[in-house]
Amino acid sequence: MIPHLVYFADPMCSWCWGFAPAIDAIATRHPDLPIRLVLGGLRPFNDKPMDAAAKAEIRRHWEHVATASGQPFDYGFFERTGFVYDTEPAARAVVAARRLDPGRTFKLNRRIARAFYAENRDVTDPVVLAALAQEEGLDAERFAAVFAEAATREETLADFAVSKASGVTGFPTLVAGPVERDGGRFEAIALGFLPVDQVLARVDEFLEAV
Repeated sequence: MIPHLVYFADPMCSWCWGFAPAIDAIATRHPDLPIRLVLGGLRPFNDKPMDAAAKAEIRRHWEHVATASGQPFDYGFFERTGFVYDTEPAARAVVAARRLDPGRTFKLNRRIARAFYAENRDVTDPVVLAALAQEEGLDAERFAAVFAEAATREETLADFAVSKASGVTGFPTLVAGPVERDGGRFEAIALGFLPVDQVLARVDEFLEAV
């Protein structure tokens, strides 16, 4: 099996947004190293509008991510009323992109994250998601059709199941494998947020050892 990375993430996970520069840096340094994205399912199918306590908790997370990563955040988000933090539509949008054009999977994942965190756009709205897909070079009407297909929903649920079965307990999680010296298993690169330089150093160590 070819050495590769598996990235468990969610486009509506703030620490994943903070980790985005590390993923970009890996792709720049190691353009031939395959990275598989598995949608983790942060808060799928949540149906409760955010209350003041939920907003306060999430804002603290955002502030911590901003400090640790330097990534931009639009705190106007917290002026919304009645927002339902359901991460399934955004995850399904990334899966739809993967089904249409695998090469655009990471691009749409990052575009959705930027739209949500830095531009205060509602990425639970299929219309917004189609517009973002179009920005990344996908046909909006075709994307909307694939987004709505049962097969796309099933593939999204399959990603969530893979994440759970792999024992992933938080996002971002980045693993590398196969490690032949360890029976072909995968080893952790990052279990949670790490600065770019540390991530690159760990990826370099993995590649030197395979």
